Amino acid sequence: MSDRFIRYESPLLNDDGRRTGLFGLVNGLARHGLLSDTEHEFWRINNAWYDRTLIYPPPEAYDRGIYPQAASWFRTSATEFLGRVPGYLAILRAHGVDCVERRSDDPGAVVYEDEHQVVVVPRSPADGL
Repeated sequence: MSDRFIRYESPLLNDDGRRTGLFGLVNGLARHGLLSDTEHEFWRINNAWYDRTLIYPPPEAYDRGIYPQAASWFRTSATEFLGRVPGYLAILRAHGVDCVERRSDDPGAVVYEDEHQVVVVPRSPADGL
């Protein structure tokens, strides 16, 4: 059986008790002005591409009052979207920010899905924490 879903996230819990995902980690570096000019250009261009190309789940999928542990996972078949991930990982490595890859056939209870991604909540602490 092959893993159908993939997620990149911090190995550490944030202040909300969740693991910040790949885009959140790089966005944090950008917000704090820590990216080089080249990194900033990559981040700007690729975030804009994701914003144009990837369907954004409805707000209730991320409503922390309803789903406090909700997290997005790409389908491993979403190669067009996964193809840009190495550039984000390179930025994190350059800044000493740890990011782990998680794979699963069943990452949790699905609260949103489309052909490229799912938003899930863990069924147990082992799934999400």
